[in-house]
Amino acid sequence: MKDFIYTALPARVMFGAGKLASVREEVEAIGATRALVLCTPQQRAQAEQVADLLGARFAGLHDGAEMHVPIESARKAREIAAELKADCAVAIGGGSTIGLGKAIALEAPVPIIAIPTTYAGSEMTPVYGITENGLKKTGKDARVLPRSVIYDPDLTMTLPLGMSLVSGMNAIAHAAEGLYAKDGNPVMSLMAEEGIRALAKGMSVLAGAPDNRNARSSCLYGAWLCGTVLGHVGMSLHHKLCHTLGGSFNLPHAETHTIVLPHALAYNSIAAPEAMARIAAAIDAEDAPVGLYRMAQKLGVPTALCDLGVKQTDLDRACEIALANPYWNPRPIEAAPLRALLQRAWEGAEPQP
Repeated sequence: MKDFIYTALPARVMFGAGKLASVREEVEAIGATRALVLCTPQQRAQAEQVADLLGARFAGLHDGAEMHVPIESARKAREIAAELKADCAVAIGGGSTIGLGKAIALEAPVPIIAIPTTYAGSEMTPVYGITENGLKKTGKDARVLPRSVIYDPDLTMTLPLGMSLVSGMNAIAHAAEGLYAKDGNPVMSLMAEEGIRALAKGMSVLAGAPDNRNARSSCLYGAWLCGTVLGHVGMSLHHKLCHTLGGSFNLPHAETHTIVLPHALAYNSIAAPEAMARIAAAIDAEDAPVGLYRMAQKLGVPTALCDLGVKQTDLDRACEIALANPYWNPRPIEAAPLRALLQRAWEGAEPQP
């Protein structure tokens, strides 16, 4: 066994159907009295439900969350939080909404209570991302780690099937890269494998029965584990490419992860055979990259970047951006094989090492 250091991040998780009703108690538990509720325009109804549950501790509602957290959106949310004298943020939604809460917490003493309605995993991490001038910059800061997370499977019942499935693939990506992380450890590897297994099992049922509550619970459980992995260990090539593509070309986050994941794993497969074996076992496949690619095909989710509107002429620029800032990866990042990876992902071809 390799040497490792394991430092646990503080976390309070409430998991179960109907747990949304405890949101006021969670606000009170962190000593807050003026909660700003955050959401996207599409999830305003759920946010209003939260506002009602908060009662006198509700300070206001802001439905301006956007994909990839544009700096302009972050600045506006910070101004609103200051005007309302909010002393906490309750973020209900997916990665975009929780990311907006993090953008506020990064510059003001406004702790976050996260209520995930997708399987993105952002709620379990101190990782933030803000897009400015077409570039998405990410970082880690303990201030943005939500103080409390409420996982209520009932809130995912209305999540459209397509979004449910790509969100689940996004969560699997966190765990997959965690299995070969430079700072990985046995505890995170156990969580990663179990998280992948729970999501693969849940999504296979959801594809034919979107209203299956047990499958929804399995996916949310898997997302919690995969998000925990993302919060504790570093990511590599896959996440770098997805941030590059998403921030620079304004691509949908979960779909981009879904498409790129099998190809990034294939790139690293020779350098991380143990991780590939554990992923393959978790999804009941002989080969991890090909197994995930075929699982995506079976689920009916996107498998080609060209279907997201990426032009073939964009690939050279994406490759340049990804190569611009050195970062650790189990296999050295080289221009020619990276460009070939992007080409296969653009075409939707089966992944190759």
